[in-house]
Amino acid sequence: MANPLFPKIRENHRDMSSKLALIADIGGTNARFALTDPQAERIEILEQRSLRAAEFASLHHAAEHYLAEVGITPRRATIAVACPVKGDEVRLTNRAWAFSRSELQRTLKLDRLGVINDFGAVAWSVPALGPADLQHLYGPAEPSRRGPITLIGPGTGLGVALLAGDAQRGWTVIETEGGHVSFAALGNEEQMIASWAQARFGRVSTERLLSGSGLSHIDAALRASEARTTREAATIELREAAEIVNAALEGHDLMARRTLARFCAVFGSVAGDAALIHGA
Repeated sequence: MANPLFPKIRENHRDMSSKLALIADIGGTNARFALTDPQAERIEILEQRSLRAAEFASLHHAAEHYLAEVGITPRRATIAVACPVKGDEVRLTNRAWAFSRSELQRTLKLDRLGVINDFGAVAWSVPALGPADLQHLYGPAEPSRRGPITLIGPGTGLGVALLAGDAQRGWTVIETEGGHVSFAALGNEEQMIASWAQARFGRVSTERLLSGSGLSHIDAALRASEARTTREAATIELREAAEIVNAALEGHDLMARRTLARFCAVFGSVAGDAALIHGA
């Protein structure tokens, strides 16, 4: 989304380049970039772009493309990535991208570069949320504003993080790889889905089902269970997640509705388990 004030920024390119910072959210499917002024009294997100990661050879390539497009050379950047962040070498879990933090900093001519886990970034945003940002699902009408708070969300993978502390004592974020714990099937249908996935992938993690591709896997497993022959079951092709969701919401595709309902049931179970583990 272009900011109407951005032409003025381009007019003062040299001055604004020193003030603005690059921020990015790098996932397995999309690489999202924007600019912000960390010193501004009111923080604004400027020049947001979402790039398809598959169209770029590397994070370096995608970042350089974005910066050339907006015509700004920032001196600082913080990048959230969908993978563990330990040491200089960073490898995305669901995208064949790897980079050296020090090399990326040199390539982009940055004075400072921060790299954090994407769900660590989500966790840090929670204290800034207001009542209008929240949707009450279940439990006390006024949820606690103290930690521990569990963060969980499916996308290309399944992100999990933990937020501890409170506004008075300060907050602490614990980045985790909780999406890769083993899937615990409940009931016959989930056991069938787990067996289908295990036959194709070996160990079945929760991320194997709670993700965009996971929705496709659940759909294929359910359709295979209704196949008339083994040969027919073996030739079932994966449907795109968006196609399944749209068909389920439209209402006439019974298998898509079953798929979406099972996905939500599994998500509820896993979210509940994560809250129990975290004491959230």
